Amino acid sequence: MLGIKPYLRSVSIDPHADVDLDAYPFTIAAVRDMGVLDMHPDVTFFVGENGAGKSTVLEAIAVALGLPAEGGPRSVHRSQQAVSPLHQHLKLSKGYRQARHAYFLRAESMFNVFSYMDEVGGSARNGAGLHARSHGEAFAELLLNFREGGLYLLDEPEAALSPNRQLAALRIIDGLVKDGAQFIIATHSPILLAYPNARILCFDNSGIAPVAYEDTEHYATTRDFLNHYPRRLEQLLDDE
Repeated sequence: MLGIKPYLRSVSIDPHADVDLDAYPFTIAAVRDMGVLDMHPDVTFFVGENGAGKSTVLEAIAVALGLPAEGGPRSVHRSQQAVSPLHQHLKLSKGYRQARHAYFLRAESMFNVFSYMDEVGGSARNGAGLHARSHGEAFAELLLNFREGGLYLLDEPEAALSPNRQLAALRIIDGLVKDGAQFIIATHSPILLAYPNARILCFDNSGIAPVAYEDTEHYATTRDFLNHYPRRLEQLLDDE
């Protein structure tokens, strides 16, 4: 599969776009100053505080790629939910070969996507649809249905997964990467962020910039809490 990826090389604001910096989503600092986002051929992570713009940018990339804003593959034909206009202003630099498959997954609309997949019969295995499983089991089933040579955009997939299932998801993602898949993932999970050699892009008030795994707040805060949790709980819960 070498030489085929990345399917998506980079993302930026089109220099010819008529952008209103006083209107949403350009009121978000990371969006306004996003620059050029270079995508890793295997896995790129978006990290940052809630409201920093990760999901907004991921959604805009998905819609610009022709994926449904609510989530799902390109073949999903449903009325689009309201989205920001950011996708209209993006410039996508793509590889010379298009991904054979593409999918956008967002945690808050997984129920609706699972309903659609059960309706069209694209999710049943052993006679059971996705709604016959727990949220985490259904998501794991969805990952197992991803195919080689695909471009997959995942928005906070850890919301459906226990720590053990996050570890299992890493193994599935790695197998797909080795079979020619490319992932772009917005996440708060220090487990998922540990994927080797991934590009981690941090969204904050200064824009968007690469960051090393151990320099992420997610890693540092989790490590500190687990190593010192009695003291940290005492500090957090002290009435004074």
